[in-house]
Amino acid sequence: MNRRAMLLSILGLGGVFARLLRAQENLDPLKIMPETHKLLFENQFVRVIESRVPAGGHEPKHSHPHCVTVCLADVDVEIKTFPVGRTIRTHRSVGTASWSEATVHEVTNIGKTSSHNIRIELKC
Repeated sequence: MNRRAMLLSILGLGGVFARLLRAQENLDPLKIMPETHKLLFENQFVRVIESRVPAGGHEPKHSHPHCVTVCLADVDVEIKTFPVGRTIRTHRSVGTASWSEATVHEVTNIGKTSSHNIRIELKC
């Protein structure tokens, strides 16, 4: 590969990453779902979000960086991930904590109880 082609490739990748970062910002759950998501704490290392979604409620497509989620209520959810489009159904139990890689997804509360979660999103 010659230098010009390599430079164009690097610049192209930079553009892809810039678009991904803008897409992540546009998919911020605090902006998309202010009625169900609340900022509890933020500094240069983490952002802590509380979410409460009623039974039958739906969280439209949004994103999260790497994070830990603590469930404060038993809930059944259906999660569709993007861009793959894989859908799973799962039960989350009160008091459990789980690690998540960075993701773009939408979530539907398919249970009979409201969800209540605390999510600790990592910034570094």
